[in-house]
Amino acid sequence: MMCSKVLVSSSDNGQYYIGIMSGTSADGIDLALVQFEENSHHLVASYFQAYNKTTQNLITSLYTPSDNEIDRMGELDKLLAKEFASAINAFLIQQNLSSASIIAIGNHGQTIRHRPTSNAPFTLQIGCNQTLACLTGIRVIGKFRDKDIALGGQGAPLVPAFHKALFSATKRNVCAVNIGGISNITFLPKDHKQNICGFDTGPGNALLDDWYRKHHEDCPHGIDIDGKWGLTGKVNKQLLTNMLDDPYFSMPTPKSTGREYFHLDWLKTINHIDQVSPADVQATLLALTCKSIAHDLDKLCSNAEVILCGGGANNPELVKQLKKLLPEHCITTAEKKGVDNDSLEALVFAWLAFAFDNKIPGNLPEVTGAKSNCILGISFTP
Repeated sequence: MMCSKVLVSSSDNGQYYIGIMSGTSADGIDLALVQFEENSHHLVASYFQAYNKTTQNLITSLYTPSDNEIDRMGELDKLLAKEFASAINAFLIQQNLSSASIIAIGNHGQTIRHRPTSNAPFTLQIGCNQTLACLTGIRVIGKFRDKDIALGGQGAPLVPAFHKALFSATKRNVCAVNIGGISNITFLPKDHKQNICGFDTGPGNALLDDWYRKHHEDCPHGIDIDGKWGLTGKVNKQLLTNMLDDPYFSMPTPKSTGREYFHLDWLKTINHIDQVSPADVQATLLALTCKSIAHDLDKLCSNAEVILCGGGANNPELVKQLKKLLPEHCITTAEKKGVDNDSLEALVFAWLAFAFDNKIPGNLPEVTGAKSNCILGISFTP
């Protein structure tokens, strides 16, 4: 399944960057075709290519340790690069562009493991950059997280650096809340003497999607569209309390997490879950996402402009609950700020490729915990 959003089309050479994002929801490939100037960007077009169930299962099977991981990871690394290349080549044909029109591809890759607090911290994204460069004939900038990790940071979240460029605070505090598989907050204080803050709050859509798929194996979309199934259940307060007792929610910043932490096996460890109906668990998981975001946001500031981004911003029940939990804040969406929400994360990695080429630091040490800011990424030529 492929779909796109076209804003402008052009055939000029060497003008554009492509950002590519495959998120922890493992639903498909998001592409953004972007033109940058010194202090601005223009989203030219966007594109989405869904994964089939086989590819999706191959990805999610690597989120937790299991048998024969190295062989399966190596094969999937190349398979995903081929899928990324297929999507990019189809996108270029649709936009009547050649590979010469693209300066570089910014490739996030598919995160399959994120261990920022282990004895030897690491993060691992697959979707081979070199293979992608060779298959498309376009230079690829990838491995954006590695240098931040090498400098003592967590390599995540990286979105706050772009949020800073996109939603700079003016007369009031701004909180950009990105709700993908995992949720993260970027706090942009109105007082520029205050440090920017950013971190992962916990699960966003990841557990909601996993639990929904577990109980709806034949659903073609694989997600609880508009939170409708969750609305048939009720929040179980004891179960929610038990979930929020997980140590991650009380950890100090900087902190980051991923699907390798918040997954179905994590749910099995939560007391009381086997006494709750599946629909009530779904309702409680939505409350977990909203409560964890609201709790952290309220600790950061009061009376902020809260900008919702990511797939969660498309869930009306999630937005409704956040508004109820955050009455002192002004909640809006990226769309209402003139930003294409569905393309935002892919746009971030187009920007990181542009930042690499223009020697612009792509991390925020106050967010990731790195010793210093730095240029992120490695270049791979065809």
